[in-house]
Amino acid sequence: MNKADIVAKVQEVLGGTRADADRAVESVIESIMGGLKSGDEVSIAGLGIFTAKARPARIGRNPRTGESIKIAATRTPKFRAAKALKDAVK
Repeated sequence: MNKADIVAKVQEVLGGTRADADRAVESVIESIMGGLKSGDEVSIAGLGIFTAKARPARIGRNPRTGESIKIAATRTPKFRAAKALKDAVK
């Protein structure tokens, strides 16, 4: 299932136009991304929790040359599934 499939399902459930369904799905995605960018934890009941995890800077190696390189600190998104989602997938 991809974003277009989700938009089609939202349109089917809510009725209205495909453009309205696309705006609704896009709004949810942007809200989640905005929350993560500002450092908030985004919790959706029955689905799970989205968080932004900090990864510290570290030294890595170029596998081709063996040269040491600096890898900058970054933040990456993380998702923890809710119990309801885990049970539904079983």
